Amino acid sequence: MFGFVWRQIRGRAGRSVALLVGVLVATTGFVVLTGATTTSRLAVTGDVQRETRAAYDILVRPAGTRTPLEAERGLVRPNYLSDSFGGITTEQYQRVRAVTGVDVAAPIAMLGHSTTVVDLPLDLTAAVDPSLDRQVIRIDRAFLAERGLSHAPAEPLYVYVTKHQLLYPDNPGGFRSDAIRYSDGRRYDSDLCGDVPREVLPGGRSAPVCDPRWYLAPSMATLTERQTWSVQAFRLLPDGRFESPAPQAPGAPPAQSADRLVVRQSLTVPFLLAAVDPDAEQRLVGLTDAVVGGRPLATGDDVQTRQLEGARIHTLPVLVSARPYLDGAIRTTWRRITPRGSIADVAPADLAGVLRGAPSVPAGGTEQDAAGAYRSQLDGGADGSECCSGQLSRVVQPGQVSYDRSPDGVLRARPAAPNPDVYVGTDRSIATPRPWLTEDTPFRPLAALGLPQSSRSTAVLRQWRSVGLFDPEKLTGFSDVGKVPLETYQPPRAEGAENRSRAALGGRPLEPSGNPAGYLSAPPLLLTNLASVQKLLAGSVSPQLAAPISAIRVRVADVAGYSERSPEHVRLVAERIATETGLDVDITLGSSPAPQAVELPAGSFGRPALRLAENWAALGVASVITKAVDRKSVVLFALVLVVCVLFLANAVSAAVRDRRSELAVLACLGWPARRIGALILGEVAVLGLAAGLLAVGLSVPLGAALGIDVDWRRALLAVPVALGLALVAGLTPALRAARTHPAAALRAPVAGVGRARRPRALLGLALVNVLRTPGRTALGAGALALGVAALTLVGAAAYAFRGAIVGSLLGDTVSLSVRGADTTAAVATVLLGAAAVADVLYLNIRDRAAELAALRAMGWTDAALARLIAYEGLTLGVLGAGTGAALGLAGAAALVGDLPGELASVAGVVAAVGVLLTCLAALVPAALLHRMPVARLLAEQ
Repeated sequence: MFGFVWRQIRGRAGRSVALLVGVLVATTGFVVLTGATTTSRLAVTGDVQRETRAAYDILVRPAGTRTPLEAERGLVRPNYLSDSFGGITTEQYQRVRAVTGVDVAAPIAMLGHSTTVVDLPLDLTAAVDPSLDRQVIRIDRAFLAERGLSHAPAEPLYVYVTKHQLLYPDNPGGFRSDAIRYSDGRRYDSDLCGDVPREVLPGGRSAPVCDPRWYLAPSMATLTERQTWSVQAFRLLPDGRFESPAPQAPGAPPAQSADRLVVRQSLTVPFLLAAVDPDAEQRLVGLTDAVVGGRPLATGDDVQTRQLEGARIHTLPVLVSARPYLDGAIRTTWRRITPRGSIADVAPADLAGVLRGAPSVPAGGTEQDAAGAYRSQLDGGADGSECCSGQLSRVVQPGQVSYDRSPDGVLRARPAAPNPDVYVGTDRSIATPRPWLTEDTPFRPLAALGLPQSSRSTAVLRQWRSVGLFDPEKLTGFSDVGKVPLETYQPPRAEGAENRSRAALGGRPLEPSGNPAGYLSAPPLLLTNLASVQKLLAGSVSPQLAAPISAIRVRVADVAGYSERSPEHVRLVAERIATETGLDVDITLGSSPAPQAVELPAGSFGRPALRLAENWAALGVASVITKAVDRKSVVLFALVLVVCVLFLANAVSAAVRDRRSELAVLACLGWPARRIGALILGEVAVLGLAAGLLAVGLSVPLGAALGIDVDWRRALLAVPVALGLALVAGLTPALRAARTHPAAALRAPVAGVGRARRPRALLGLALVNVLRTPGRTALGAGALALGVAALTLVGAAAYAFRGAIVGSLLGDTVSLSVRGADTTAAVATVLLGAAAVADVLYLNIRDRAAELAALRAMGWTDAALARLIAYEGLTLGVLGAGTGAALGLAGAAALVGDLPGELASVAGVVAAVGVLLTCLAALVPAALLHRMPVARLLAEQ
């Protein structure tokens, strides 16, 4: 039998080569395309593993912390911890640490915003006229924030420059009931203006140059920094230097001199204070490694308490951020006033009228950035330690932002009720005014931490002092995609979501303004240790005294990014934590930023309403993506396999039909049906085996040329695949040939028209011709339909990754890596389908060669015959592409869960492309019409 098979192959070399090439192309294409599908999935898995590396895998929060948006859509707002204050006890934290599988459990206790003074020194030397005996420089101020969109004028500052002698207190200390000793050795009463410089007037008498900032209100906390104004006194010395009071320091002289006239203006900035476990924070994000000045925060650092003149001062050790993440500035213009005489001895109540009503001339101006001033202030420390400090007598805690949701899914931030009294309290020791933006439209409710106030006998002062500086951007870094808003120290930024908002922001993102009640909340910029919290809150009524921890960030052991086993491992640990503690537990492994459109109503200081694109965190994105990719890979694999089988089945069927006369003769000679079937399968098997061996050598270089990973192990699969495809494709034709009666094998392969209605146009005739071979037509149209369905599914997958499934930056990134390989596979599948249609048309022409020759003999032109073939190809194309588009839409609806209009458009475009390819493929068999031997074909009939 094998010898006979081999002789048949050699005897019909042309037909054998054609079938060999068909199997070779189908097998090589199958191996390479499935390699593309696998490459696609591996690329996705690599992207997910790489881009979802977060600092922690599980987030533990107090019970009931989840917002409705989190519960409904799996979305977590940026800097969610900035408005979460306490709720987890130390005992619950210890239980979390003891759970099997927990590698790091890092607690964080948010305490609230402490107002800190940022100095913005002004050099007014150029504004001074050295020829004047006395002059006043008026500094008109405007506060700016939110990219300059929020702006508000403020009370002016005044700088009094005199050539007359100034006297300074020997030991400045504020208001006292007894007289204060000055640099001339005399004592002066401080009841009127306090310990301010005194100017020596003609006749030897001295009078105070009053500074109104200390006595115009019962407490500085009742004013904002826009409402405070001051008068600072300087003496212009004969040598051109400027003399002013020296900074308060033991043993320091009362006055100092400098070449430049530099005055102090300040901005009150709230910084968020949080308590952490330094050791756990180092293991989680590398906090100690991010220290850039001073020393790291230590677990054993303690609150320092000291007594000073009837006051008890508690000093908290703090690690300070080297970056303020603050959008704010002060714009100043200067005007010079020439007073008629000295402003010394002018009563405080009369100062405003005297200074504001005086004529003035322009003297300059400037604009100073708060972030730059903050960095300069930090640079003033020798080594970064004790570079700065701030008060803790007033600690403000903002609440959550509430949202209204519009029908189109846009979130609208809801303004909150203002509460300016939260800054005032009852402690008169507060010496800094409120931030000016506390008068702006609030979006967060405010509450006070509730620290114990001073008593009548003892003043209690709380402050923080830095032990070192840390750079948040030096913490354990993550990729842009994986840097989810769940990260504790990430600064929030919101881009404009449409042209109007982008233009208003000047193409830059909106950043925190320094307002605790504002929409964007800054990350914690001041870090202390958990051991200090108990001493800070001792004696308070705050519920944080019993449950100080706001959240616990957990990293699971043996989990290094997203992998096949990591989700289940993390889930088991999360379940154990929830069971042991009863707290809210969220799995953050595999999360990604998910841009949300947010409408921000207009502010009170000029900022217009904005539409912002804000990166929220979508939980569990990696799992959704990998599952979707797995489903899509399986579908594409199956479609590629089926199209290859259909393509080969058509080729084998054509070879069997080409030998129908020979097979009929063998049947007449007594060959049994089993032997005829074995003969056909043997020929197909030999050709399939040869094609598989050739495909092994072609798959690897072809994959490399297309950028598809096809290794030798995958290439060796071409041998069994080719053999299996050849046998499957040849089984049906072999059975048909074995079961057919010998007389039937001698009949024409094309069915007659019968009593069908006579077509009157070429299109009708083409439709009749297509229906005369229904099996062949179904095979070619089916191959094209599967290719169109595959390409439609790829489009649907890209759409799903863009938004319908994920709606996240990770989804967008993955879609870019998926579409290249998958589109290659789908387009190749369409091309195989078009080739199958072309093969069907070729077989139709060959089997109806006598009919076509008769039509030419009757006067039909080659152009008319070509149009007939083209219409047949068009009919097959419309049938296959239409069916494929419908199948693709059904699969897309199952993948996405909906049927948006965009997917219907994608299916329509793909179907049109499939029809076009079919028409182009029909040109090849149509060209064979010119080679038909009309005379010979008619003679054979």
